Amino acid sequence: MIRIFNHYLHRRTLMQVMFDLGLILVVVMGMSMGTLGGAGTGFVLPLLACLLLAACVFVINTATGFYEYAHNRSLLQSLARATVAILIALPLAWLIFGLLPSSVLGRDVMRLAAMGVVVWVFGHRAVVAHSKAQSLIRSRILVFGAGPSAQLVAQTLTQSDPHAEVVGFVIGPNETQAAVSSHEILKSDRPLSHLARDLRVDEIVVALTERRGGSMPLRELLDCKLSGVRVLDTSAHFEKALAQIRIDHVHAGALIFGEGFNQGWLRTAVKRVFDLVCTAILLLPGVPLMLLTALAIKLDSRGPVFYRQERTGYNGKPFEVVKFRSMRVDAEGDGQPRWAKAGDDRVTRVGRIIRKLRIDELPQLINVLRGEMSLVGPRPERPYFVDQLTQQVPFYAVRHSMKPGVTGWAQVRYHYGESVEDAKRKLEYDLYYVKNHSLFLDLVIILETIAVVLTARGSR
Repeated sequence: MIRIFNHYLHRRTLMQVMFDLGLILVVVMGMSMGTLGGAGTGFVLPLLACLLLAACVFVINTATGFYEYAHNRSLLQSLARATVAILIALPLAWLIFGLLPSSVLGRDVMRLAAMGVVVWVFGHRAVVAHSKAQSLIRSRILVFGAGPSAQLVAQTLTQSDPHAEVVGFVIGPNETQAAVSSHEILKSDRPLSHLARDLRVDEIVVALTERRGGSMPLRELLDCKLSGVRVLDTSAHFEKALAQIRIDHVHAGALIFGEGFNQGWLRTAVKRVFDLVCTAILLLPGVPLMLLTALAIKLDSRGPVFYRQERTGYNGKPFEVVKFRSMRVDAEGDGQPRWAKAGDDRVTRVGRIIRKLRIDELPQLINVLRGEMSLVGPRPERPYFVDQLTQQVPFYAVRHSMKPGVTGWAQVRYHYGESVEDAKRKLEYDLYYVKNHSLFLDLVIILETIAVVLTARGSR
């Protein structure tokens, strides 16, 4: 994996993005060169059109999940996604190159080439995701430890990365009982560095249940690192593999003395400018949609169009969030706050639709303009639940060191929470965002939000 602005991306994903971008540029600009017969100023507009089309293809590929691993879907599902993507991309290619002035030579040829290459890109992306060649790109991982922590590491690797291969486990000196299968434990008297070299290990994850009393072979682990093998502890492993900070595998010292959790006035100012620019762009298509939504809510059920509720914001300061009303007016008639659940009978007919498409969140752009929220950040929670969760979940108050967001890393990675355990899992993603937030990560979250909206993933 490659770390870009503190966020890990799979090398395979970057290669796919560069391949798609390069293919569009080579094919379309190649047709342009053939038409013009040489270099000149006539290449500027076609190049800009290519870059715009490549950006659209990137967004569509991200939204349809083609840059993610395909191990959790069938080839038929991938082909269906490719069909939808092609139906969206073809009109865009036709429009983008149709906007070129008629004076640009070969405009129609480039338009046809652009339409042909987008069909090939999406079809190729769907088929290659299930090809045997993908299984050859594997990372060999040795787990130092054989207890519950080591077992959890192996489980997360299997679920999150189908190209990760756990070559085995080395039981720690102070581990008396193994949680993994005995046939997976490697028995060797050789130094750890020799074992890693013989097994062609790319990475070692130190997942010891007990680290005291000389259980860590520091010299051997250093030799492994010096020989080119990556060495990670469990906290760093979960941060890299799952993009989360596991509460049960991290301590306060690691959060204080480790990298990240940097705020500062400059980063805050840049994020504020980013929020205002993006909100202005979203409001252009958003205002007509919000007017139609308001009309539908009014016709569907009695009560106000907007739903206002106190939430906990930056530094624990309360503010009033604005959303479209998606539940009955008597949803909490007894005055007792409760979690929203799957299939909640308090949700109205229109409410089910706007929740599924996340349209009910659009009025929160008003909170962004007021400066109470950010476009991207931890989800704002109700004070009643904040008081409860702060007492029950370690480090929960850390999420309030940033402005809450309309969307966020936890929102796109985890479904709506309906229990304390769900809040704990979501906090692990929030901690990752607070630690590593950047404009790059904000853009990644916005793209994944588009995918969530299109697939109605995690809606309640």
